Amino acid sequence: MATDNRIHFWRRNAKVPGSLQPVYGAQHPPLDPRRHRPFKDTPKASSVNTKSKKPSTFHEFARSTNDAWDIDDEEDDGMFGLKQPSSSPVQSRPTPQTPRLKLFKAPEDTEPQPRPLDRQGPISTELNQDELAVESGPANGRVVKSCSDAQLNVSAARNILQKQQSLPVRPVIPLVARISDQNASGAPPMAVREKTRLDKFKQLLASPNTDLEELRKHSWSGIPREVRPITWRLLSGYLPANKERRDLVLQRKREEYFGFIEQYYHSRTDENHRDTYRQIHIDIPRTNPLIPLFQQPLVQEVFERILFIWAIRHPASGYVQGINDLVTPFFVVFLSEFVEEDVENFEMASLPLDTQRNIEADSFWCMSKLLDGIQDNYTFAQPGIQIKVKALEELVSRIDEDVHVHFQKCEVEYLQFAFRWMNNLLMRELPLRCTIRLWDTYQAESEGFSHFHLYVCAAFLIKWRKEILSMVDFQSLLILLQNLPTIHWGNEEVGLLLAEAYRLKYMFADAPSHYKR
Repeated sequence: MATDNRIHFWRRNAKVPGSLQPVYGAQHPPLDPRRHRPFKDTPKASSVNTKSKKPSTFHEFARSTNDAWDIDDEEDDGMFGLKQPSSSPVQSRPTPQTPRLKLFKAPEDTEPQPRPLDRQGPISTELNQDELAVESGPANGRVVKSCSDAQLNVSAARNILQKQQSLPVRPVIPLVARISDQNASGAPPMAVREKTRLDKFKQLLASPNTDLEELRKHSWSGIPREVRPITWRLLSGYLPANKERRDLVLQRKREEYFGFIEQYYHSRTDENHRDTYRQIHIDIPRTNPLIPLFQQPLVQEVFERILFIWAIRHPASGYVQGINDLVTPFFVVFLSEFVEEDVENFEMASLPLDTQRNIEADSFWCMSKLLDGIQDNYTFAQPGIQIKVKALEELVSRIDEDVHVHFQKCEVEYLQFAFRWMNNLLMRELPLRCTIRLWDTYQAESEGFSHFHLYVCAAFLIKWRKEILSMVDFQSLLILLQNLPTIHWGNEEVGLLLAEAYRLKYMFADAPSHYKR
């Protein structure tokens, strides 16, 4: 026993003369210029050496540093600026006060790793190189990686390649709002099926009297971008089904709206309406603050006029915070009728004045039609929202008791998170592109905004049941519910959400006794 202890003592203690210590190379782990400052002018190359404290064997060290090689491509491109190495040595252009990277030809006994097709950057470079030297600039001191480092490089890069090949490929979806129809599955924007659906919509819209029931049937699963503006005007009740009367109705309603502007808008500074206008003026810049389109002064003036005129003409509710969000889908859809590129970065002032006025008037009337069906959400004490939140609580208690009981244990009230879902129609929870797709179905439903929205909220809540049940306290659960990760959602996710909502509606809408035990 004493002999064994002495052996382990000599192996474990590095400061004791004669103890055994493995040597891994001059630099371990490899130098990362993002974490190290440029080398100082020193003749000792050993001063650059770093030593890992925790790992006691090479294999433990390799396992502990596998994830360190999984670096984002764009960061690597900006930091390293490496090019694909050729058979001859290639030296990157030196810059003052920064370490220079130099690539050497790979040894003959090392097989080059295959370069992934969907990855470009330093990771693929590491697959093709086994030696990396760092020059210290004026000092001309050079630190070269040992064979052990080269093996670690190849092993770590091989693990990363396997991880990348195992992950599903998702298209790049803008973080804010691409108005174009993007599917998370990465399908082509105009497949054969979509072309057939577009032709069917055009056929319905071109008929002398559009069959609105047939139009709703086809709109439930999404409306093609090219025909969405005219379809929304029809389904909202803003335009008549008779094709010959549409132009006349459009002209009359647009003139009527700007008549309201001349009649009421000057009163925004009056004492009776000053508070209303002030609240609108405060809320407009908060409307989709990450989308450049809505930060343009011209667009904000349009929203101020729309909201103020609506508030003046509906004194029972007046303006309530949250109504400002309901203008944006209509405004974007009607603007997309005249814009081919991405709407979120479009300069509104580049459109003719008549076109701007038409978009403003159409947005006002369609928003008015929407609010006519849910105005009790915005009257005094907002009774419509309280009723819907209570119905959501009862519905969730029936379809997922575990989630309902978990809310009770954490002392989370439905009103604390679902009030915003009802007040803003999930617009704060979903990207704008998803809201527009969601409203395609709401327009197709007979009571989409007032009734079907309840089942969408229930399906949306149960969608996150795993994450909800993993939260163990009030604060973490409420933060999750107010910041659900939907930024990369597309048409596919919204379609699944709507399908689940339809299933819940089919089960519970005509059986209210199922709400209660």
